[in-house]
Amino acid sequence: MLPITGLYAGILGIIILWLCLNVVKFRRGQRVEIGDGGDALGIRHIRAQQNAVEYIPIALILFALAEINGGNPIMMHIVGVVLVFARLIHPLGLVKSKGANFGRFWGTLLTWVALIFLAGYNIGQYIGNLL
Repeated sequence: MLPITGLYAGILGIIILWLCLNVVKFRRGQRVEIGDGGDALGIRHIRAQQNAVEYIPIALILFALAEINGGNPIMMHIVGVVLVFARLIHPLGLVKSKGANFGRFWGTLLTWVALIFLAGYNIGQYIGNLL
């Protein structure tokens, strides 16, 4: 069983659905059938959704493997909360405006920190098992 992974997979799945809903609302409001219609806001909504779909699956794979490999529950929840926070603030910053801003910067950085930590943890577990 992977109860902690299940919790964060559920939360992150809801975030992806929220981002999908934003794309649908944009397309319906602007009467855009496919794509972004050349609208800058539409481009940002679509990129926010795509970015989440690019990062969340690998994060959850690494998260599940860390839990299987004996990750401390407190550590797992800390990483999970960081990842959820990052995946919430990133699209808010991306849709808000072009260029760098708080949400985009910290959302990206914290996502990368979580990924690096989880990758390092799993690699460390493998190396530890060799010794």
